[in-house]
Amino acid sequence: MRSRYTAYALNNAKYIIKTTHPHNIDFQENKTLWEKEILEFSQNFTFEKLTIHEFIDAEPTSYVTFRAQITSNGNDHTFTEKSSFKKIDNAWVYFQATSII
Repeated sequence: MRSRYTAYALNNAKYIIKTTHPHNIDFQENKTLWEKEILEFSQNFTFEKLTIHEFIDAEPTSYVTFRAQITSNGNDHTFTEKSSFKKIDNAWVYFQATSII
């Protein structure tokens, strides 16, 4: 989770794509378009802080509950989410948000 948050903060769309599960709702076959969309998002937000509240390490699915403090044009867009990650080829990838708190 920390690495994906950092990738958004550093506008590293390729890493976001690489670490997204192919069954994630946002997954796109057109990587060029998807990369452009990620960059539009990450360049319009400031990533202030990430706080991990809970980590449940299990296989084949692990869970992370976190709070992401982000702003855009002076507006707070902070959110708390519980996400699931699944392992593919021995690497953890973001599967989905299981709940927004």
